[in-house]
Amino acid sequence: MLLFFILGLLVHFVFFGSIFDIYFTSPLVHGMTPQFTPLPPPAKRLVLFVADGLRADTLYELDENGNPRAPFIRNIIMHEGSWGISHTRVPTESRPGHVALIAGFYEDVSAVAKGWKENPVGFDSLVNESKYTWSWGSPDILTMFAKGVGGDHIYTYSYDAESEDFGAHDVTKLDTWVFDNVKEFFHAARNNRSLFSKVNEEKIVFFLHLLGIDTNGHAHRPTSREYKDNVKVVDDGIKEIVSMLEHFYGNDGKTAFIFTSDHGMTDWGFHGAGHPSETLTPFVTWGAGIKYPQKVSAQKFDDADVAPLMASLIGVPFPLNSVGILPVDYLNNTDLFKAESMFTNAIKRKKIIEMRKHFKHNLFFFRLLSESKQLNILRKARSYIKQRKYDEAVSLCKELIHLALKGLSYYHTYDRFFLGINVVLGFVGWTSYAALLIIKSHSNLTRGVSKEVKKPSHLLPCSFIAIGVLVAFFLLIQDCPWTYYVYCLLPMPIWYAVLREFQVIQDFVISLLTFPPSQLAGYLFVFTLGIEVLVLSFFYRYMLTAGLTAFACWPFITQLWTRAKSISLSWIFFSLLLAVFPLMPVVGRKPDIFLVMGAGLLVLLLSLSVVTSLIKRKDHFINEELLLHLFQMLSIVLSMCVVYTTHDSLRKKQGLPLFNQIISWITLGKRAIKLNKLMLLYQVIIFGPLLSFLKKLFIN
Repeated sequence: MLLFFILGLLVHFVFFGSIFDIYFTSPLVHGMTPQFTPLPPPAKRLVLFVADGLRADTLYELDENGNPRAPFIRNIIMHEGSWGISHTRVPTESRPGHVALIAGFYEDVSAVAKGWKENPVGFDSLVNESKYTWSWGSPDILTMFAKGVGGDHIYTYSYDAESEDFGAHDVTKLDTWVFDNVKEFFHAARNNRSLFSKVNEEKIVFFLHLLGIDTNGHAHRPTSREYKDNVKVVDDGIKEIVSMLEHFYGNDGKTAFIFTSDHGMTDWGFHGAGHPSETLTPFVTWGAGIKYPQKVSAQKFDDADVAPLMASLIGVPFPLNSVGILPVDYLNNTDLFKAESMFTNAIKRKKIIEMRKHFKHNLFFFRLLSESKQLNILRKARSYIKQRKYDEAVSLCKELIHLALKGLSYYHTYDRFFLGINVVLGFVGWTSYAALLIIKSHSNLTRGVSKEVKKPSHLLPCSFIAIGVLVAFFLLIQDCPWTYYVYCLLPMPIWYAVLREFQVIQDFVISLLTFPPSQLAGYLFVFTLGIEVLVLSFFYRYMLTAGLTAFACWPFITQLWTRAKSISLSWIFFSLLLAVFPLMPVVGRKPDIFLVMGAGLLVLLLSLSVVTSLIKRKDHFINEELLLHLFQMLSIVLSMCVVYTTHDSLRKKQGLPLFNQIISWITLGKRAIKLNKLMLLYQVIIFGPLLSFLKKLFIN
């Protein structure tokens, strides 16, 4: 039994690790050369403002008095630049959002192991391609674009991580700190000849990361006065920075500005998922190379990919792994420049798919985009540019880019189905083997079976060895990593062990056929329905209500209702009470501390009634049981105090008390221990009816 337990842990550990090879593979491709547009860019410098956690609706909507919440940005929208709504992807976290903005590719999901704080694989970005970059803001964001970058052309200025306190009195200081330090930087540049020379170079970037809005959203919710006032603080700060830069550079018209956000936030103050409040963010751009606003009856633009737009504005190479499409409709430049920029963008996508195809060693290639078709499209596009048919050239380049993106997705997910099939085979095999061992050990299926030892056949092991050799050869010719051998070969011994128990399988099938068909079908229907309800509850919460309602009816189909009506009524009441909660909203706009305290008091009253009944018991009383209930009541009282004092401290903007932090960490450790017990209870609940069914079926 110990060996079986160890093997089970090994199997689950291996297949759990397969998740990272199936879904968390890095999208990065290395070994490419930079590509840039050969024509002069419209801007010498780019200023990127990223308001962390800013929702699109909060920026664009009017305040209670009908006035713009961000007057300066609204003036830009009306008179100076282009604007829209940008779309982020899951996970809507700060690090993935900034990677998409500045590096141009969707997050390397292998960074989940780093808590979305840093990338285990180095990547190229606009910051790296620039001649100089100066950045101000949070240390979590700035350092990831400077880490591992060769040279000394990236400069970061950040505050201490301790300043990012959700419970601080005024977190707008995170944004005012950035604005003040930018002003001091340019003031110092006037008196520093070396620095003055650098900030007047071409292809430079100023990156301002503004964390105050996100911090206020977490602490006070996006609908709070603090969150909305922080938007006004950011708007005023941007206005001052833009004015200072125009004065510093003598209004030369060579500065491009972009204002956007990395992600939004739910009404409850969270982000990370795919709700529109988290994925819809503002996008405003103005300055050199950007179209002025135009009044039209209707317009339709595709999503703007920010990284290639920024690279095109200042004339730096597109980031090597950027998968974005240059939004030429935002550019205020010649048709030749747009066509050449799009041509460069198309060549970039072609290089990425070629490198991906080269490194993967796939047996089957992406048929929609052969090498000859790529070359024909590029030749045709170049011919159109020479003939000054710029619109046709842009259309052809877009077609090639879309096909290249499909091919990139094809090669990136090439092994997903193959590995998934092997993992499923392994799990199904292990589950079957465990079930066979249970049936063999706890049933009378083997009764009456001859105990004569049969001479083992060599056909079965030889067949599995041959299949294993073929699988290994298949992986070898594809130059697969060693982990693929583990995932693909591990199911072999598992299914060999399953098929060795052929006699048990045969007896099990015969026993099932002797069971009443209607009752057997009823059991199978209930098991299948229960599993489907659990699966559907991940997508539709009200399915939990249906399941709990079914639980409430359980006493009526058993003898419990006639034997213990009081217990049955309690079961029905609490099952229906729990069934109400999945129908309630997941989150609300404001925390209701009275509801939390009321729930705590209700639990205390129920616990008190249990303790009273224990004290009145006439039989042998176990003191440890009473102490356990009293300790649980004390834990509830302590939790209520921690919740109330935390809410009061945050409301007064006094931060989180140290005592509350200590109690919270202790509670977390205790909950982790309880989680293991709950998992055991869950297994008993799930497999209990099945074991009961097997007991009725096989055991005398």
